[in-house]
Amino acid sequence: MALRIERDGERGVALVVLDRPTRLNAIDLETAGELVSLWRELRYDESVRAVVLTGAGTRAFCTGIDRGVEVPQPPSPYAIDDPLLRIGPKANDLWKPVIAAVEGMACGGAFYLLGEAEFVVASREATFFDPHTTYGMVSAYEAIAMAQRMPFGEVARMALMGTAERVSAERAYAVGLVSEVTEPGGAVAAALRAAAVVAGYPTEAVQGTVRAVWSAKEAARTQAMAQAPALISLGNLPPDRQAELFGARGGGGEPRVR
Repeated sequence: MALRIERDGERGVALVVLDRPTRLNAIDLETAGELVSLWRELRYDESVRAVVLTGAGTRAFCTGIDRGVEVPQPPSPYAIDDPLLRIGPKANDLWKPVIAAVEGMACGGAFYLLGEAEFVVASREATFFDPHTTYGMVSAYEAIAMAQRMPFGEVARMALMGTAERVSAERAYAVGLVSEVTEPGGAVAAALRAAAVVAGYPTEAVQGTVRAVWSAKEAARTQAMAQAPALISLGNLPPDRQAELFGARGGGGEPRVR
């Protein structure tokens, strides 16, 4: 199992942990399938009224798709198979509140998950970045997800700067991506405290509020996501060239943290 789930029936809170620390909690096909199954299972679990999502260890919340995964693609610039598209709670019709707790790196495909959380709590040592352009890939779904949570200029800079720059927890808090910054190692505890408060309120009111907040941005998000497959198919370098760039680590030194 690539996921670890801890349920607190008394408080009505579930802690979901991406449990692949040796792979920086990157998501392979097995993990993607487990996430889909879990979100759909939680739709029917009345004992869980709020969820905290985090990654095992302190090095990374999640670093996106595992580089070892091979996903065959259809021979068309207008379609793309992306195994991460269904890993989020909203993609699986779960409208119970989900709070993300970030320690360490959150990058690339991690934004599929952060983009479908109600809010994000992060350790002071957390960093956020999008490596796609560095390795010859279009940041489409990830940038669209972040555009729902951050100002346009901040999303554009993060997506275009690639691995050369990382957004600190303090900067993420300043621009609205993060709602609370904790001391190192404290993100999960803070998220669980918030989840317990939310879980203590009437379920109908909480889930209705979640739906109301999401409805405010869903139309624009849906239209933007519809364009993503063609942009990725047309703009991505061939896989062997991506691998070459990945092996060179972008040709730069230590990324700048702001």
